[in-house]
Amino acid sequence: MSLSIRNQLPGTVTAVLPGEAMATVRVRLAGGQELTAAITRESVEELGLVPGSAVRALVKSTEVSLATAPVDGLSIRNLLPGTVTGVTAGTAMASVKVDAEGAALTAVITREAVEELGLSAGVPVVALIKSTEVSLATG
Repeated sequence: MSLSIRNQLPGTVTAVLPGEAMATVRVRLAGGQELTAAITRESVEELGLVPGSAVRALVKSTEVSLATAPVDGLSIRNLLPGTVTGVTAGTAMASVKVDAEGAALTAVITREAVEELGLSAGVPVVALIKSTEVSLATG
């Protein structure tokens, strides 16, 4: 199956915490970073997710925010440090490629944000991703 989602990060489930309707699933990415996905309990069961399950974490590039310094006091669970590897800017929007310790991410943000943050190759960033914006796939 081919997907239009640019961010497809391979990893392994390390923990599943089921709730009434939703569950949080912790995933260790190939580079060792931890990612949290908040998905339905039904999805956990349908995918057969247990610790040790191989998954791909899927995140739309429009759901990746960037910061140029560590950020504290946020409810966002996924804070992945990395380095900008490239920027392609259009008239209004820009695509920013980030190497987050071996996990290749793409963030689509406004051109204005790229300019204000001074983003270019080599600039250290933190990618921020809400756990509710992470989908999981198997197989």
